Amino acid sequence: MTDLYPLGLRVRGRLVVVVGGGPVAARRTRGLLEAGARVRVVAPGLTDALEPLAASGDVEHVARPYASGDLDGAWLVHTATGVPDVDAAVARDAEDARTFCVVASDADAATAWVPAVARLDDTPLGAVEAHVGGSADASEVVVAVHAARDPRRATRLRDAVTASLDAGELPLRRVRPSDRPGRVALVGGGPGAPGLVSGRGRRLLASADVVVVDRLGPRDLLTTLADDVEVIDVGKTAGNHPVPQERINELLVEHALAGRDVVRLKGGDPYVFGRGGEELAACRAAGVEVEVVPGVTSAISVPAAVGIPVTHRQVAAGFSVLTAHEAVGSVPGGADHTLVLLMGVTRLATTAAALVAAGRPADTPVAVVEDGYGPRQRATFGTLADIAERAAAADVRPPAVTVVGDVVRLAPGWAAHTGDAEAVSKA
Repeated sequence: MTDLYPLGLRVRGRLVVVVGGGPVAARRTRGLLEAGARVRVVAPGLTDALEPLAASGDVEHVARPYASGDLDGAWLVHTATGVPDVDAAVARDAEDARTFCVVASDADAATAWVPAVARLDDTPLGAVEAHVGGSADASEVVVAVHAARDPRRATRLRDAVTASLDAGELPLRRVRPSDRPGRVALVGGGPGAPGLVSGRGRRLLASADVVVVDRLGPRDLLTTLADDVEVIDVGKTAGNHPVPQERINELLVEHALAGRDVVRLKGGDPYVFGRGGEELAACRAAGVEVEVVPGVTSAISVPAAVGIPVTHRQVAAGFSVLTAHEAVGSVPGGADHTLVLLMGVTRLATTAAALVAAGRPADTPVAVVEDGYGPRQRATFGTLADIAERAAAADVRPPAVTVVGDVVRLAPGWAAHTGDAEAVSKA
Protein backbone atom coordinates (compact mmCIF):
# COMPACT_ATOMS: atom_id res chain seq x y z
CA MET A 1 0.00 0.00 0.00
CA THR A 2 3.01 2.31 -0.31
CA ASP A 3 1.55 3.63 -3.56
CA LEU A 4 -1.73 4.62 -1.89
CA TYR A 5 -2.48 8.33 -1.57
CA PRO A 6 -5.44 8.69 0.84
CA LEU A 7 -7.87 11.52 0.21
CA GLY A 8 -11.56 12.36 0.39
CA LEU A 9 -13.58 12.88 -2.78
CA ARG A 10 -16.39 15.42 -3.02
CA VAL A 11 -18.81 13.72 -5.39
CA ARG A 12 -21.90 15.84 -4.79
CA GLY A 13 -23.55 16.60 -8.13
CA ARG A 14 -20.92 14.61 -10.03
CA LEU A 15 -21.57 11.47 -12.11
CA VAL A 16 -20.39 8.16 -10.67
CA VAL A 17 -20.97 4.97 -12.64
CA VAL A 18 -21.68 1.69 -10.85
CA VAL A 19 -21.45 -1.41 -13.02
CA GLY A 20 -23.39 -4.34 -11.61
CA GLY A 21 -26.76 -4.71 -9.91
CA GLY A 22 -26.04 -7.02 -6.97
CA PRO A 23 -25.63 -6.52 -3.21
CA VAL A 24 -22.13 -4.99 -3.43
CA ALA A 25 -23.30 -2.54 -6.08
CA ALA A 26 -26.29 -1.69 -3.88
CA ARG A 27 -24.04 -0.83 -0.92
CA ARG A 28 -21.80 1.33 -3.09
CA THR A 29 -24.80 3.07 -4.66
CA ARG A 30 -26.39 3.83 -1.31
CA GLY A 31 -23.21 5.40 0.02
CA LEU A 32 -22.74 7.47 -3.12
CA LEU A 33 -26.30 8.76 -3.00
CA GLU A 34 -25.88 9.77 0.63
CA ALA A 35 -22.79 11.73 -0.42
CA GLY A 36 -24.87 13.53 -3.06
CA ALA A 37 -23.49 11.89 -6.22
CA ARG A 38 -25.40 11.41 -9.47
CA VAL A 39 -25.34 7.65 -9.90
CA ARG A 40 -25.68 5.65 -13.11
CA VAL A 41 -26.11 1.89 -12.60
CA VAL A 42 -25.31 -0.33 -15.59
CA ALA A 43 -26.75 -3.83 -15.18
CA PRO A 44 -29.30 -6.08 -16.92
CA GLY A 45 -31.12 -6.62 -13.61
CA LEU A 46 -31.17 -5.09 -10.14
CA THR A 47 -31.28 -6.48 -6.63
CA ASP A 48 -34.31 -5.68 -4.47
CA ALA A 49 -32.32 -2.92 -2.72
CA LEU A 50 -31.65 -1.12 -6.02
CA GLU A 51 -34.99 -1.53 -7.78
CA PRO A 52 -36.84 1.13 -5.73
CA LEU A 53 -34.01 3.62 -6.32
CA ALA A 54 -34.26 3.10 -10.05
CA ALA A 55 -38.07 3.23 -10.03
CA SER A 56 -38.05 6.53 -8.13
CA GLY A 57 -35.45 8.08 -10.41
CA ASP A 58 -32.86 8.43 -7.65
CA VAL A 59 -30.44 6.53 -9.88
CA GLU A 60 -30.17 6.26 -13.65
CA HIS A 61 -30.54 2.62 -14.64
CA VAL A 62 -29.03 1.40 -17.92
CA ALA A 63 -30.76 -1.96 -18.20
CA ARG A 64 -28.29 -3.98 -20.26
CA PRO A 65 -24.78 -5.42 -19.95
CA TYR A 66 -21.84 -3.04 -19.78
CA ALA A 67 -20.63 -1.51 -23.04
CA SER A 68 -17.78 0.83 -23.90
CA GLY A 69 -18.95 4.42 -23.63
CA ASP A 70 -20.95 3.85 -20.44
CA LEU A 71 -18.24 5.65 -18.47
CA ASP A 72 -18.44 8.88 -20.48
CA GLY A 73 -18.52 11.88 -18.15
CA ALA A 74 -17.88 9.82 -14.99
CA TRP A 75 -15.66 11.15 -12.22
CA LEU A 76 -15.46 7.77 -10.50
CA VAL A 77 -16.34 4.17 -11.38
CA HIS A 78 -17.29 1.18 -9.22
CA THR A 79 -17.51 -2.21 -10.90
CA ALA A 80 -18.99 -5.15 -9.02
CA THR A 81 -20.49 -7.51 -11.58
CA GLY A 82 -18.98 -10.69 -10.18
CA VAL A 83 -17.79 -11.53 -13.70
CA PRO A 84 -13.98 -11.09 -13.86
CA ASP A 85 -13.86 -10.43 -17.61
CA VAL A 86 -16.49 -7.68 -17.38
CA ASP A 87 -14.84 -6.06 -14.36
CA ALA A 88 -11.50 -6.15 -16.17
CA ALA A 89 -13.02 -4.48 -19.24
CA VAL A 90 -14.51 -1.72 -17.06
CA ALA A 91 -11.14 -1.20 -15.36
CA ARG A 92 -9.36 -0.91 -18.75
CA ASP A 93 -11.91 1.60 -20.06
CA ALA A 94 -11.60 3.64 -16.85
CA GLU A 95 -7.81 3.65 -17.18
CA ASP A 96 -8.07 4.87 -20.77
CA ALA A 97 -10.49 7.60 -19.65
CA ARG A 98 -8.19 8.57 -16.75
CA THR A 99 -11.01 7.87 -14.32
CA PHE A 100 -10.35 6.19 -10.99
CA CYS A 101 -11.98 2.77 -10.68
CA VAL A 102 -12.91 0.53 -7.75
CA VAL A 103 -12.92 -3.16 -8.71
CA ALA A 104 -14.76 -5.25 -6.14
CA SER A 105 -13.53 -8.60 -7.47
CA ASP A 106 -9.84 -7.75 -7.93
CA ALA A 107 -8.21 -5.12 -5.73
CA ASP A 108 -4.95 -5.39 -7.67
CA ALA A 109 -6.75 -4.30 -10.86
CA ALA A 110 -8.25 -1.25 -9.17
CA THR A 111 -6.95 2.29 -9.05
CA ALA A 112 -9.11 3.20 -6.04
CA TRP A 113 -10.25 1.35 -2.89
CA VAL A 114 -13.19 1.97 -0.58
CA PRO A 115 -12.07 2.19 3.07
CA ALA A 116 -13.98 1.18 6.16
CA VAL A 117 -15.53 4.43 7.39
CA ALA A 118 -16.60 5.73 10.80
CA ARG A 119 -18.64 8.92 10.80
CA LEU A 120 -19.19 11.07 13.85
CA ASP A 121 -22.75 12.36 13.58
CA ASP A 122 -22.63 15.93 14.86
CA THR A 123 -26.38 16.44 15.06
CA PRO A 124 -28.01 16.61 18.50
CA LEU A 125 -29.20 13.28 19.84
CA GLY A 126 -27.14 11.58 17.13
CA ALA A 127 -24.63 8.81 17.64
CA VAL A 128 -21.50 7.52 16.01
CA GLU A 129 -22.50 5.39 13.05
CA ALA A 130 -20.00 2.93 11.64
CA HIS A 131 -20.76 2.11 8.06
CA VAL A 132 -19.56 2.47 4.52
CA GLY A 133 -21.36 5.51 3.19
CA GLY A 134 -23.32 7.87 5.44
CA SER A 135 -24.49 11.42 5.11
CA ALA A 136 -21.68 13.88 4.63
CA ASP A 137 -23.88 16.75 5.74
CA ALA A 138 -24.52 15.15 9.13
CA SER A 139 -20.91 14.30 9.92
CA GLU A 140 -18.21 16.53 11.28
CA VAL A 141 -15.52 13.85 11.74
CA VAL A 142 -14.89 11.06 9.24
CA VAL A 143 -12.31 8.34 9.86
CA ALA A 144 -11.36 6.10 6.92
CA VAL A 145 -9.29 2.94 7.42
CA HIS A 146 -7.29 1.13 4.75
CA ALA A 147 -5.56 -2.11 5.80
CA ALA A 148 -3.47 -3.48 2.96
CA ARG A 149 -6.63 -4.37 1.01
CA ASP A 150 -7.81 -6.55 3.92
CA PRO A 151 -11.42 -5.35 4.42
CA ARG A 152 -12.10 -7.40 7.56
CA ARG A 153 -9.01 -6.03 9.25
CA ALA A 154 -9.99 -2.51 8.20
CA THR A 155 -13.50 -3.05 9.57
CA ARG A 156 -12.19 -4.21 12.93
CA LEU A 157 -9.88 -1.21 13.20
CA ARG A 158 -12.74 1.07 12.13
CA ASP A 159 -14.96 -0.40 14.83
CA ALA A 160 -12.28 0.14 17.49
CA VAL A 161 -11.93 3.79 16.49
CA THR A 162 -15.71 4.12 16.47
CA ALA A 163 -15.94 2.77 20.02
CA SER A 164 -13.32 5.26 21.21
CA LEU A 165 -15.13 8.12 19.49
CA ASP A 166 -18.43 7.08 21.01
CA ALA A 167 -16.88 6.86 24.48
CA GLY A 168 -15.36 10.35 24.23
CA GLU A 169 -11.86 8.93 24.60
CA LEU A 170 -10.45 10.78 21.60
CA PRO A 171 -9.90 14.57 21.29
CA LEU A 172 -13.05 15.69 19.48
CA ARG A 173 -13.03 19.39 20.22
CA ARG A 174 -12.96 21.76 17.26
CA VAL A 175 -9.73 23.69 16.76
CA ARG A 176 -10.71 25.90 13.86
CA PRO A 177 -13.79 28.09 14.34
CA SER A 178 -16.96 26.62 12.89
CA ASP A 179 -19.56 28.40 10.80
CA ARG A 180 -22.38 26.86 12.80
CA PRO A 181 -23.66 28.45 16.02
CA GLY A 182 -22.72 27.13 19.43
CA ARG A 183 -24.84 24.51 21.12
CA VAL A 184 -25.75 23.55 24.66
CA ALA A 185 -25.92 20.00 25.99
CA LEU A 186 -27.49 19.32 29.39
CA VAL A 187 -25.57 16.21 30.39
CA GLY A 188 -26.63 14.02 33.28
CA GLY A 189 -23.44 13.01 35.04
CA GLY A 190 -24.94 10.30 37.22
CA PRO A 191 -24.19 9.85 40.92
CA GLY A 192 -20.55 10.92 40.68
CA ALA A 193 -18.65 7.90 39.37
CA PRO A 194 -17.08 8.68 35.96
CA GLY A 195 -17.96 5.21 34.69
CA LEU A 196 -21.68 5.88 35.12
CA VAL A 197 -21.79 8.71 32.56
CA SER A 198 -23.32 7.74 29.21
CA GLY A 199 -21.17 7.42 26.12
CA ARG A 200 -23.05 10.31 24.53
CA GLY A 201 -22.30 12.48 27.55
CA ARG A 202 -18.60 11.58 27.46
CA ARG A 203 -18.41 12.40 23.76
CA LEU A 204 -20.06 15.79 24.15
CA LEU A 205 -17.75 16.57 27.05
CA ALA A 206 -14.74 15.68 24.89
CA SER A 207 -15.87 18.18 22.25
CA ALA A 208 -16.93 21.03 24.57
CA ASP A 209 -15.44 24.50 24.57
CA VAL A 210 -17.08 25.43 27.88
CA VAL A 211 -18.18 23.18 30.76
CA VAL A 212 -20.57 24.52 33.40
CA VAL A 213 -20.36 22.04 36.26
CA ASP A 214 -22.35 21.27 39.40
CA ARG A 215 -20.85 20.33 42.74
CA LEU A 216 -22.24 16.79 42.49
CA GLY A 217 -21.27 16.18 38.87
CA PRO A 218 -18.51 13.66 38.04
CA ARG A 219 -15.67 16.11 38.57
CA ASP A 220 -12.96 13.56 37.89
CA LEU A 221 -13.87 13.92 34.21
CA LEU A 222 -12.70 17.52 34.28
CA THR A 223 -9.10 16.29 34.42
CA THR A 224 -9.56 14.82 30.94
CA LEU A 225 -10.31 18.22 29.38
CA ALA A 226 -7.78 20.25 27.41
CA ASP A 227 -6.17 23.12 29.28
CA ASP A 228 -7.95 25.73 27.18
CA VAL A 229 -11.46 24.41 27.89
CA GLU A 230 -13.22 26.93 30.12
CA VAL A 231 -14.66 25.34 33.27
CA ILE A 232 -17.26 27.36 35.18
CA ASP A 233 -18.08 26.06 38.66
CA VAL A 234 -21.66 26.82 39.68
CA GLY A 235 -21.85 24.28 42.50
CA LYS A 236 -24.44 24.76 45.22
CA THR A 237 -24.52 23.56 48.81
CA ALA A 238 -27.36 23.68 51.30
CA GLY A 239 -28.20 27.34 51.89
CA ASN A 240 -25.35 28.54 49.66
CA HIS A 241 -26.11 29.29 46.01
CA PRO A 242 -23.19 31.49 44.87
CA VAL A 243 -24.42 31.45 41.25
CA PRO A 244 -28.21 31.86 41.04
CA GLN A 245 -30.10 29.71 38.56
CA GLU A 246 -30.98 32.74 36.45
CA ARG A 247 -27.28 33.50 36.03
CA ILE A 248 -26.55 29.87 35.11
CA ASN A 249 -29.17 30.13 32.37
CA GLU A 250 -27.55 33.33 31.12
CA LEU A 251 -24.09 31.74 31.04
CA LEU A 252 -25.29 28.88 28.87
CA VAL A 253 -26.91 31.25 26.40
CA GLU A 254 -24.05 33.77 26.34
CA HIS A 255 -21.38 31.20 25.51
CA ALA A 256 -23.51 29.42 22.91
CA LEU A 257 -24.35 32.69 21.15
CA ALA A 258 -20.62 33.41 21.07
CA GLY A 259 -20.19 30.25 18.96
CA ARG A 260 -19.00 27.90 21.69
CA ASP A 261 -20.20 24.37 22.39
CA VAL A 262 -21.32 24.23 26.02
CA VAL A 263 -21.82 21.23 28.28
CA ARG A 264 -23.86 21.73 31.41
CA LEU A 265 -22.49 18.85 33.49
CA LYS A 266 -25.00 18.01 36.19
CA GLY A 267 -25.18 15.41 38.92
CA GLY A 268 -27.75 12.66 38.43
CA ASP A 269 -30.29 13.33 35.68
CA PRO A 270 -31.01 16.85 34.36
CA TYR A 271 -34.75 16.30 34.73
CA VAL A 272 -34.83 14.82 38.25
CA PHE A 273 -34.71 17.86 40.51
CA GLY A 274 -31.90 19.18 38.33
CA ARG A 275 -33.67 22.27 36.96
CA GLY A 276 -32.84 21.03 33.48
CA GLY A 277 -36.26 22.05 32.20
CA GLU A 278 -35.59 25.67 33.16
CA GLU A 279 -32.21 25.65 31.42
CA LEU A 280 -33.68 24.09 28.29
CA ALA A 281 -36.45 26.71 28.20
CA ALA A 282 -33.92 29.55 28.55
CA CYS A 283 -31.80 28.21 25.69
CA ARG A 284 -34.77 27.72 23.40
CA ALA A 285 -36.09 31.17 24.16
CA ALA A 286 -32.74 32.58 23.00
CA GLY A 287 -32.75 30.47 19.82
CA VAL A 288 -29.93 28.22 21.04
CA GLU A 289 -29.91 24.61 19.96
CA VAL A 290 -30.01 22.42 23.06
CA GLU A 291 -29.79 18.69 23.71
CA VAL A 292 -30.65 16.76 26.86
CA VAL A 293 -28.56 13.70 27.67
CA PRO A 294 -30.19 11.57 30.37
CA GLY A 295 -28.16 10.54 33.38
CA VAL A 296 -28.33 7.83 36.01
CA THR A 297 -30.41 9.46 38.72
CA SER A 298 -29.12 9.24 42.29
CA ALA A 299 -32.67 8.49 43.44
CA ILE A 300 -32.26 4.94 42.15
CA SER A 301 -28.52 4.41 41.84
CA VAL A 302 -27.42 5.56 45.30
CA PRO A 303 -29.76 3.16 47.13
CA ALA A 304 -28.57 0.43 44.74
CA ALA A 305 -24.98 1.17 45.72
CA VAL A 306 -25.68 -0.23 49.21
CA GLY A 307 -27.97 -3.03 48.06
CA ILE A 308 -31.38 -1.36 48.28
CA PRO A 309 -33.73 -1.80 45.30
CA VAL A 310 -36.45 0.83 45.19
CA THR A 311 -38.90 -1.85 44.02
CA HIS A 312 -38.87 -5.57 44.77
CA ARG A 313 -41.34 -8.34 44.12
CA GLN A 314 -43.75 -8.83 47.04
CA VAL A 315 -42.05 -6.01 48.95
CA ALA A 316 -42.64 -2.78 47.00
CA ALA A 317 -44.41 -2.33 43.69
CA GLY A 318 -43.84 1.41 43.33
CA PHE A 319 -41.80 4.34 44.55
CA SER A 320 -41.95 8.13 44.77
CA VAL A 321 -39.08 10.58 44.57
CA LEU A 322 -39.33 13.87 46.44
CA THR A 323 -37.13 16.47 47.94
CA ALA A 324 -37.49 16.85 51.68
CA HIS A 325 -38.72 20.39 50.99
CA GLU A 326 -41.95 18.99 49.57
CA ALA A 327 -45.12 17.92 51.39
CA VAL A 328 -44.00 14.36 52.10
CA GLY A 329 -47.31 13.44 53.68
CA SER A 330 -49.10 13.60 50.33
CA VAL A 331 -47.41 10.54 48.78
CA PRO A 332 -48.92 7.04 48.94
CA GLY A 333 -48.62 5.58 52.42
CA GLY A 334 -47.51 2.16 53.59
CA ALA A 335 -44.12 0.54 53.85
CA ASP A 336 -44.79 -1.27 50.55
CA HIS A 337 -44.48 2.01 48.61
CA THR A 338 -40.89 3.19 48.68
CA LEU A 339 -40.20 6.85 49.32
CA VAL A 340 -36.88 8.28 48.13
CA LEU A 341 -35.94 11.68 49.54
CA LEU A 342 -33.26 13.88 48.00
CA MET A 343 -31.54 16.80 49.73
CA GLY A 344 -33.13 15.89 53.04
CA VAL A 345 -30.40 15.61 55.69
CA THR A 346 -31.08 18.87 57.50
CA ARG A 347 -34.83 18.27 57.63
CA LEU A 348 -34.73 14.59 58.48
CA ALA A 349 -36.42 14.88 61.89
CA THR A 350 -39.22 17.05 60.52
CA THR A 351 -39.71 14.75 57.53
CA ALA A 352 -39.87 11.58 59.64
CA ALA A 353 -42.42 13.15 61.98
CA ALA A 354 -44.55 14.29 59.03
CA LEU A 355 -44.56 10.79 57.56
CA VAL A 356 -45.66 9.23 60.85
CA ALA A 357 -48.34 11.89 61.24
CA ALA A 358 -49.54 11.04 57.72
CA GLY A 359 -50.05 7.41 58.70
CA ARG A 360 -46.80 5.56 58.06
CA PRO A 361 -45.85 3.19 60.90
CA ALA A 362 -43.14 4.55 63.18
CA ASP A 363 -41.19 1.29 62.77
CA THR A 364 -40.94 1.71 58.98
CA PRO A 365 -37.31 0.99 57.97
CA VAL A 366 -35.19 3.94 56.83
CA ALA A 367 -31.69 4.20 55.35
CA VAL A 368 -29.67 7.34 54.77
CA VAL A 369 -26.98 6.74 52.14
CA GLU A 370 -24.17 9.29 52.01
CA ASP A 371 -21.89 10.01 49.05
CA GLY A 372 -23.34 7.15 46.96
CA TYR A 373 -20.35 6.32 44.75
CA GLY A 374 -17.76 8.49 46.43
CA PRO A 375 -15.01 7.80 48.96
CA ARG A 376 -17.33 8.62 51.90
CA GLN A 377 -20.01 6.11 50.96
CA ARG A 378 -21.86 5.02 54.09
CA ALA A 379 -25.36 3.88 55.02
CA THR A 380 -27.04 4.68 58.32
CA PHE A 381 -30.08 2.57 59.19
CA GLY A 382 -33.02 3.10 61.50
CA THR A 383 -36.76 3.61 61.52
CA LEU A 384 -38.96 6.64 61.19
CA ALA A 385 -38.99 6.77 64.98
CA ASP A 386 -35.24 7.02 65.47
CA ILE A 387 -33.49 7.74 62.13
CA ALA A 388 -33.02 11.44 62.84
CA GLU A 389 -31.32 10.67 66.15
CA ARG A 390 -29.15 7.97 64.61
CA ALA A 391 -28.15 10.21 61.69
CA ALA A 392 -27.19 13.01 64.05
CA ALA A 393 -25.12 10.63 66.18
CA ALA A 394 -23.34 9.38 63.04
CA ASP A 395 -22.74 12.95 61.84
CA VAL A 396 -24.43 12.24 58.53
CA ARG A 397 -23.60 14.92 55.94
CA PRO A 398 -24.81 15.79 52.45
CA PRO A 399 -24.91 14.63 49.76
CA ALA A 400 -27.20 11.88 50.94
CA VAL A 401 -30.28 10.00 49.76
CA THR A 402 -32.91 8.79 52.22
CA VAL A 403 -34.92 5.64 51.51
CA VAL A 404 -38.10 4.90 53.45
CA GLY A 405 -39.89 1.55 53.18
CA ASP A 406 -39.59 -2.19 53.59
CA VAL A 407 -37.08 -2.46 50.75
CA VAL A 408 -34.49 -1.15 53.20
CA ARG A 409 -34.58 -4.57 54.89
CA LEU A 410 -33.06 -6.06 51.71
CA ALA A 411 -29.80 -4.19 52.19
CA PRO A 412 -26.93 -6.28 53.57
CA GLY A 413 -26.32 -3.51 56.10
CA TRP A 414 -29.78 -3.91 57.60
CA ALA A 415 -28.86 -7.30 59.12
CA ALA A 416 -25.85 -5.75 60.82
CA HIS A 417 -28.03 -2.89 62.06
CA THR A 418 -30.59 -5.23 63.62
CA GLY A 419 -28.11 -7.86 64.68
CA ASP A 420 -30.25 -10.43 62.88
CA ALA A 421 -28.33 -12.55 60.39
CA GLU A 422 -31.62 -13.76 58.91
CA ALA A 423 -33.06 -10.25 58.40
CA VAL A 424 -32.63 -10.25 54.66
CA SER A 425 -34.35 -13.60 54.14
CA LYS A 426 -37.30 -12.47 56.30
CA ALA A 427 -37.95 -9.35 54.19
